[in-house]
Amino acid sequence: MDLHPITVIEIMFTVTLICTLFIIAFFIPKTKRKTGLYTASIMTTLVLLLFIIHPFWINYHVSVKKEQLTLYLEKQFPNEKWQITQNIGRQYNPYIFLVEFHNEKGWKYHYFVKNADHIKQHGLSMPDDSKKIEGKHKRNDW
Repeated sequence: MDLHPITVIEIMFTVTLICTLFIIAFFIPKTKRKTGLYTASIMTTLVLLLFIIHPFWINYHVSVKKEQLTLYLEKQFPNEKWQITQNIGRQYNPYIFLVEFHNEKGWKYHYFVKNADHIKQHGLSMPDDSKKIEGKHKRNDW
């Protein structure tokens, strides 16, 4: 299993925090130790749930935002066809989508989707052999 450096840092920080909570729970007076261990256990459970639920939460929101972008593009470019992709990796914003129009191969327009009312073209990537600077679908809202 190949973990991304951001994930490794998150796991190391979390393990350190949880271990610190358990160590503190063992060193507090006996009368409060049970409460300390209970609190550390609850925190461990919550953190594990966060690590389990977070990817599903992001994937759900990405699918909703992708649908919002599709509706936006249908309104902006009614007779066009396109393909929506994303950059792969934890270092990339999951809410920025790359749109490649079929009549403009190699050009990828970067769209940021906050919600259905806030969709902006955030940039573009052009093919290496392109001599022109602006694509056919460039918006002036960025």
